[in-house]
Amino acid sequence: MTTMKTTGPTKGGNSAFKAFARRITSFSLDDLFSRKRPPGPPRTVFVNEKLSPEYFDPKKHNGTVKKQYVYATNQVISSKYTLITFLPRNLLEQFRRVANIYFLGIAILQFFPMFSTIAPGVVILPLIIIIALTALKDAYEDFRRHQSDKRVNQTEVDVLAGSKWVNPNVTQGKSRTFVRGIIPTPRLRRKSAAGAPTASATPDRASKFKPVTHEDPDATVALSPDLASSNRRRNSHRLSFINPFFSSSDDEAFWKPTLWEDIRVGDFVRITDGHPIPADILICATSDPENVAFIETKNLDGETNLKSRNAVPGLTHLRSPEACASAENSFKIMCDKPETNMYRLNAMVEMGQNDGDGSGKGAKYSVDLQTVLLRGTVLKNTDWVIGVVLFTGEDTKIVMNAGKTPSKRSRVERQMNPQVLINLALIAVMAVVCAIIDSALEKEYVPLNAPWLYSDDHPDDNPSANGGITWAFALLTFQDLVPISLYLSIEVVRTIQAIFIYFDKDIAYDRPGQPPQATQARSWNLSDDLGQIEYIFSDKTGTLTQNSMVFRQCSIGGKAYRGDPEILTDGDDDIQPNKISDSIELEKELQHNTTTRPVPSGDFTDATSSRLNLSNSSPTPRTKTTNPRFRDAVLTSDIALACTEDEPAGTEAARARALNGFFSVLGLCHTVLTSVDPLTREIEYKAQSPDEAALVQAAADVGYVFLGRDKEILSIRTPGSEIPERYELLHILEFSSARKRMSVIVRKMDEEGREGEGEGRIFLLSKGADNVIFERLRKGNEDLKAETERHLSEFANEGLRTLTLAYKTIGEDEYQSWSHRYQDALIAIDNREEKVEIVSDEMEQGLRLLGATAIEDRLQDGVPEAIADLKRAGIKIWVATGDKLETAIAIGRSTNLIGHDSNIIIVRGSSKPVHQQISNALERFFSEYQMQERPPSRPSTPSRMHPLTRADTNVSSIVGGDNGDRPGGFVLVVDGAALLHAFESEETKAILLKLGTLCEGVICCRVSPLQKALVVRLVKDGLKAMTLAIGDGANDVSMIQAADVGVGISGEEGLQAVNSSDYAIAQFRFLKKLLLVHGHWSYARNGIMILNFFYKNVVPTGILWWFQIYCAWSATFVMDYTYILFWNSLWTIAPVVGVGLFDRVLDSQILMDLPELYHYGREKYWFSWRDFFIYMLDGIYQSVIIYFFIMFAYETTSARHDGYSVDQYEWSTVTAVSGVLVADIFTGMCASAWTWWLVFFVFIGIVVVWAFTFIYSALSPGYEFTNLWGFYYFLGASPYFWFGLIITFFLALAPRYIAKAYKANFFPSDIDIVRWIKKENPYFDFKHYDHQQSNLGIGLTEMKQRQRTSRMDDSLAEHVSRHSSRASSVASLDLPGGRPRPSVDFRSASRTDMSTGLVSVDRGFDFAAEDDGVAIRRIQTNLSERFSSRNLAEDGEKKGKRSRLFSLKRGFTKKNRTSE
Repeated sequence: MTTMKTTGPTKGGNSAFKAFARRITSFSLDDLFSRKRPPGPPRTVFVNEKLSPEYFDPKKHNGTVKKQYVYATNQVISSKYTLITFLPRNLLEQFRRVANIYFLGIAILQFFPMFSTIAPGVVILPLIIIIALTALKDAYEDFRRHQSDKRVNQTEVDVLAGSKWVNPNVTQGKSRTFVRGIIPTPRLRRKSAAGAPTASATPDRASKFKPVTHEDPDATVALSPDLASSNRRRNSHRLSFINPFFSSSDDEAFWKPTLWEDIRVGDFVRITDGHPIPADILICATSDPENVAFIETKNLDGETNLKSRNAVPGLTHLRSPEACASAENSFKIMCDKPETNMYRLNAMVEMGQNDGDGSGKGAKYSVDLQTVLLRGTVLKNTDWVIGVVLFTGEDTKIVMNAGKTPSKRSRVERQMNPQVLINLALIAVMAVVCAIIDSALEKEYVPLNAPWLYSDDHPDDNPSANGGITWAFALLTFQDLVPISLYLSIEVVRTIQAIFIYFDKDIAYDRPGQPPQATQARSWNLSDDLGQIEYIFSDKTGTLTQNSMVFRQCSIGGKAYRGDPEILTDGDDDIQPNKISDSIELEKELQHNTTTRPVPSGDFTDATSSRLNLSNSSPTPRTKTTNPRFRDAVLTSDIALACTEDEPAGTEAARARALNGFFSVLGLCHTVLTSVDPLTREIEYKAQSPDEAALVQAAADVGYVFLGRDKEILSIRTPGSEIPERYELLHILEFSSARKRMSVIVRKMDEEGREGEGEGRIFLLSKGADNVIFERLRKGNEDLKAETERHLSEFANEGLRTLTLAYKTIGEDEYQSWSHRYQDALIAIDNREEKVEIVSDEMEQGLRLLGATAIEDRLQDGVPEAIADLKRAGIKIWVATGDKLETAIAIGRSTNLIGHDSNIIIVRGSSKPVHQQISNALERFFSEYQMQERPPSRPSTPSRMHPLTRADTNVSSIVGGDNGDRPGGFVLVVDGAALLHAFESEETKAILLKLGTLCEGVICCRVSPLQKALVVRLVKDGLKAMTLAIGDGANDVSMIQAADVGVGISGEEGLQAVNSSDYAIAQFRFLKKLLLVHGHWSYARNGIMILNFFYKNVVPTGILWWFQIYCAWSATFVMDYTYILFWNSLWTIAPVVGVGLFDRVLDSQILMDLPELYHYGREKYWFSWRDFFIYMLDGIYQSVIIYFFIMFAYETTSARHDGYSVDQYEWSTVTAVSGVLVADIFTGMCASAWTWWLVFFVFIGIVVVWAFTFIYSALSPGYEFTNLWGFYYFLGASPYFWFGLIITFFLALAPRYIAKAYKANFFPSDIDIVRWIKKENPYFDFKHYDHQQSNLGIGLTEMKQRQRTSRMDDSLAEHVSRHSSRASSVASLDLPGGRPRPSVDFRSASRTDMSTGLVSVDRGFDFAAEDDGVAIRRIQTNLSERFSSRNLAEDGEKKGKRSRLFSLKRGFTKKNRTSE
């Protein structure tokens, strides 16, 4: 018991101490100045209702709302500083450098007269200049962020206004930026009258806006010119809760253009088509009759396909300003607290008791993400949406996922801090030694009345105290060991390096008709980090791809159509993208167009055009697209032959049926919306999936034009039809990730829309993955299946996404029986999804194969080549995207991430634990590593990674017998659900990191922006690796900020990524030169420059130190103080700066041709602790040579011809001049290439010190007293001076010269090999050296084999560098027959799903669609309602009419309509 009493407090004390220590160690300067507040509690948004009494602070009686119910402003600031925080935060950031604290202490010390060497103001001036210049640089960078924030925050949107309506919810005030802090904005105060609310504008001010009273939600109002500026700064403190229904004017409600930053929680907003969403908004009503809105979410999750959202059913009547402002339409929205989960939102709408017509009093409606528009999304294909703001600013999901703007420091700077500490420790040790010995000597010689202790009789003279004074003097004497010019030089050099990057034309994007878009360095202090990147984290959409799909090839009835590259032209880019409406039957629109339009050029060529049965009275409508159109002369001829008057027979009839069926499936099996351009009357397709749009567009390109949907009636114009064909949509068996297929059931209608005689046939049209479709085909016709499979493999080999098409004819009885079962499954309460899938699968059996399609997801120019070379450089590339798993895999294959014969390991969230999936993968594929109990370590050379794909892993039964011989290695694919579970425990994170580092690459799919950042931090913190993140959208901001270097691409997704990035480029391919050339140069230059800075200051410090032996350790200067004062500012500053600016390890072209040389940066070759100590030892050695050789030369025998002794400053001046000569030439020796600029910088300091010495020593004491007067004669006439300089020069530099020569001849590095080859043959082609018959390439081959960091062998690397280009790439080649090569030549890859254990062959199938989307559900609901009201008895009369075809118009033979 006693023991417990005594140990209890101790444990508590230890716990408190540990908690305090954790707070100290986790302290971050960013957290100190962070303006982000923690998420508030669950909120209730009141609309047309008073705030609840619990919202008010009972301690105050002036109507003050509690702090937790004051919502965040919608002003989003990505900048780091404000006017108030700039000075303290910037000073704290700069004084994180230990050297700056030291410089400040030295400057303060010299303000005391006892220690003053020169004027104190002059001493502190360099520190002030460095801090001021750095602060100005930081201010400029942040000012650009403020400008970007201003552009976003001052975007306008329509907000409900008018004196009859006020918003009772309370919002924070806006932050002041630089401009607003200087120019105050007039603020509107609340009225002093009791009960008066705080309105957004005064009544007379509001009256200057023209009110809109009619029901048209599109009605807008323009601001008067004199008020346009003032109204942009709406008062954000509109605390309108005292009397929210007070009105001093009878003005009607209207839509008022308002800045984004002035939007408040509870505001009604109206967004129009094509505009971004300013906040997280609840949908009330849309322009669609069924209140559906379509959005593009690529800024959030990277997906380009449209997603559907629907309005809250109880709010759909709020379609006008008057309805929104009416007090009768009151409701409140109860929301959960803001959270980072992008895929979850829980809320509820509760209608008020005074609701409209009374039908919805007290009604409650659920709210989830399907009824909310998130900030960052863009409204598409919807004229307008009216909604209520739920979350603003920092509470929106995209901002919560973005993270805070970090203060980044380069790895070189972080590594330099401990080196500075070492030098500071040396200074302290030397000062302490001087203090101790000086004090001891004084105590010994004071009693002896030593003559040099002339002031020992003064009362203030104390030998013990004098030791402390000597210590302070020693700090001043040896201060050059940590030069203040080091940091200034680094800032200057990095700034000029950023300018070099900006003016590099090779990485500037030259757009036609626009000025070149140069690469910009937005953070100037990270240039050397570009040369040390080990991991690249890349977004997919907009970064690697062009956000467009192109139909490239197809196989129909066993015949492949490859397309005609010579007539592949882009769509009409000059057409304005205006539209009339969406999802309508455009055939009516086209029939009223009396203008005769010709057949689109290229639709039918040569003599075949005359065989088409098209009349001028029924022109084929043109479609509008910006992608290349699909043209194939053979296909055109086959379609024309099928449309002739003469009925084909035999194989021609089968070909005709296959062609018609194939393109009918493409034109009917989809959920595409249509719109018509009001100027050109051209049809434009809008799809939830870009794949679907490409397929429908391809059908239109060959004459099967989908005209639109009128409710459930689909219209399509075929080449052989004068009048559009109509199909009644009966059912949609929708796509899901599990089904991997989509089917529609349609009924053929007659030309007038009736199910007349001969019509009414029912068809099932299906498309999906080849393995899913093939297992549902009816037996027989094996030759067609085999030929189609061969074509599928060919398509997949070229990196195209494949899709298989099939159909079957359904009898009326069969359909009626099945439809009842399907309807019962749809309305089932228990296991609805399983029952629907079972019934759907029953119908999708016995299909007839039609063919396959091949689609290209167009890449950015040069992406495959860039990724291949970056992999050769030893950089591991991870892709983090919001796309689906299949899409991510397809892009990985086409971009070289998933290489030739790669083995794909899939880890996904499922019923099987993620930890178990990862452990099984390690055990199966990396058993030799699984047995080793050690933390993951990142490979630095390929030899450490090579056995992972070549060694015996005993998994041949899983991934095939040739698994160990596949050059592609392993690629890990993990989805967001698996990552969510993996990050829950440290153990799972550790094994996930281990598996990721053992694989060649990692693809993370379906990840949120925050998960992207967590993946970056996992590698960055777990491996201590240098990371780079690149993206182009707002969903990439958190990833960019989390990485050591963030690169933003100024693409189609806005400037959010660029605003938060450290470097801004126009295309991904520019990253190659940015890293391999500019990064390599900058790191090598900065590393050598810093090492030489430390070295060159050891030389004078060593000379001063050795002199202390002869001056009783009194910290006296051996040479004139001017040589110490200008050592770092004049004598030796130019050479190190010249190395930092003009040194060139190798030419840029060589570094581009040999990416393997990048390993020098990854291995920290140019700036390491080993080099630091070697350079320090060099300086110590040279100081010994210079000091003792010259001192003994002058002191042993007099240098004077008259025999007089030599003055101390005479021989010490020689040491100073010799030190400058040796230090500058040594710095030049450390450079790799002596350019004329570098020669100038090396010798300018030597010339200046010689000129100074002779001019300064010639000054007469009557003009200026100097310690050097007359030395110009004594030095110039003395052989000791000249021979001393020559001998010390050679002796001091000899060790470094001998070491460099020995290494270059006997142990040449890769760079030495390349330099020698370039010297022997200046025209040697390093990129294609394998084909040159020259023995010069022997050493190069050995070098590349030793340093190769990719899994590819030399032949494959050569193949990829020349053949991996997409059609859009610069260096693309053509396939046989003149066809364009759309992608890399990859064979089918092995694919293991760890969640199921299934192994399959990956062909790159992808079909991106919205699973269970609102649009699909809406169509399903309408179809279900129609089915319920259908008279089944009437339908029963039309039995037995079956056909093998959908439509047999003229030219489609009837002779072959035989029974099945």
